[in-house]
Amino acid sequence: MSHPTTSPPSAETLARATEHCQRVLAEVERAVVGKREALELVLTGVVAGGHVLIEDFPGLGKTLAARSFAQALGLDFRRAQFTPDLLPADLTGSYVFDQRRAEFDFRPGPLFAGLLLADEINRTPPKTQSALLEAMQEKQVTVEGVTHRLPRPFHVLATANPVETEGTYPLPEAQLDRFLLRLQFGYPSEAEEWEVLARRIGRRSEEQSVDAVLTPEELLEVQRACEDIYFHPEVGRYAVAVTAATREESALLVGASPRGSLALLTCARAHALIAGRRYVRPEDVKALAVPTLAHRVTVRPELWMSNVTGEQVVRSVLERVPVPAEYRPED
Repeated sequence: MSHPTTSPPSAETLARATEHCQRVLAEVERAVVGKREALELVLTGVVAGGHVLIEDFPGLGKTLAARSFAQALGLDFRRAQFTPDLLPADLTGSYVFDQRRAEFDFRPGPLFAGLLLADEINRTPPKTQSALLEAMQEKQVTVEGVTHRLPRPFHVLATANPVETEGTYPLPEAQLDRFLLRLQFGYPSEAEEWEVLARRIGRRSEEQSVDAVLTPEELLEVQRACEDIYFHPEVGRYAVAVTAATREESALLVGASPRGSLALLTCARAHALIAGRRYVRPEDVKALAVPTLAHRVTVRPELWMSNVTGEQVVRSVLERVPVPAEYRPED
């Protein structure tokens, strides 16, 4: 039986890609304090070629993290503040008549960036949300019947406030499914919070930036290396078993789709690459199961008052599904 992967990458290619990832994380940590695990997840989503949704309270460094990643990765950064009056054309761009040449010129919107921060995505109506999510999926926009390809690489970091619901438009499950990962930053510890203040006092300025350690072309090389990371068929079946088990959970109205299995394995590969391994371990699948699957399931409405969450259900599934013992390459 053939394995569902190409030949493993060379040791030199893997070492270079891993070094790139570690340099990016180290540079971002110069600006973002005490969020190593969350930052690794964000980078995992980028290396895997996808988009990330960060659901957390205001003031926890989401915007700073997005800007810092764009700077460290050498990507053009744009920020779109999502508001109830935001129109699809405000994201995609539009044609403007040039009176001097008597022609229409296309003025690209903020979607034409290497990394777009979609701030408070749940504050804009579904029509505008759909324009963004279509661009995320198709890597292109169509304006006035003309298709415009988005730059490569192209990534979206979206934020949402999980508590404040007045005047918001929650993303439907089908739209949430387009995000490779959903995660939270969480509050810092007291020591970390003081470190944030001490750094602000030390630099004597509100503004802060990090240096570019990669170019867009080097990021694409890292993403290509991720596609070569080996995974044993048993690990693939394990990821499928975890995803399929969510469909049998009595607490869920809808379980994760096969897209969830694909996201789980794709992110597990990126996770292994960042760690400097040329193969995926079951631990990679376990580490990525909650951020890749929890937003793809729907808890039964009658359990909402019991505070049952998708995260809890996915964790309970992980405790039941047998973990494979085989995962290393045969050579």
